[in-house]
Amino acid sequence: MALTVAVLGLGEAGGAIARDLVAAGAVVRAYDPAVPAGADMVATADEADAATGADLVVSVNSAKAALDALRAGVASASVWADLNTASPGLKRQLAETAAAHDVPFADVAIMAPVPGRGLRTPMLTSGPAASRVAALLNPLGASVTAVDGPPGLAAERKLLRSVFFKGLAAAVVEALAAARAAGCEDWLRDNITDELTRAGGSTVERLVTGTHQHAVRRADEMAAATDMLTELGVEPTMSAATRDLLNRLAGERNQPTPHR
Repeated sequence: MALTVAVLGLGEAGGAIARDLVAAGAVVRAYDPAVPAGADMVATADEADAATGADLVVSVNSAKAALDALRAGVASASVWADLNTASPGLKRQLAETAAAHDVPFADVAIMAPVPGRGLRTPMLTSGPAASRVAALLNPLGASVTAVDGPPGLAAERKLLRSVFFKGLAAAVVEALAAARAAGCEDWLRDNITDELTRAGGSTVERLVTGTHQHAVRRADEMAAATDMLTELGVEPTMSAATRDLLNRLAGERNQPTPHR
């Protein structure tokens, strides 16, 4: 008998996942107030209608809508998987709401961009229903890894990665904008590519150690970089934040060691 999955949210991520579920042979009961159900999906009137009769509810709308969607559909659900990018605190709140209705809950973190991957996008899941969600979706072609821990753990790991990856991307965007204003974008782009290509197992430790050891000098350097970007007409958001972080680390190094 085919697995029945309710998919709440048919945007870029939810729509791709829903289409792949259909292609894998699942019955998809779809609901999105703004996007019509796709071909071969069962169109439903609301969250509760979508959840009725489903083996699994997959919520892929938005963090802002996640709690309202859960409240609207949880009474009709058997298992609830929240795939929205949300804080660990919100995931725990969702889990508590589901538990109050005796509905097993899984916090699912999408760990890579969905376009081009769809259901095959790597995901982490934690919470009471983590193993169950992985067992339901993986036979259909999903790549869900259950981790032992409470709701919020999967979201925490995703967002910790985001601090690095999204921060790195923002720094690259700002640096290239400044280089463009200075007339040397191609040179800097090649320099960044070379640095990323040469990164190896020791890179993280080198970055961390060097940042702490040379915080004073690097804070002055980033203060100069911040001034330069301002002169070039580029908002120094990342540069100023880096300067401030380095100044804080430099201050911490200068704090006297407490006597014990």
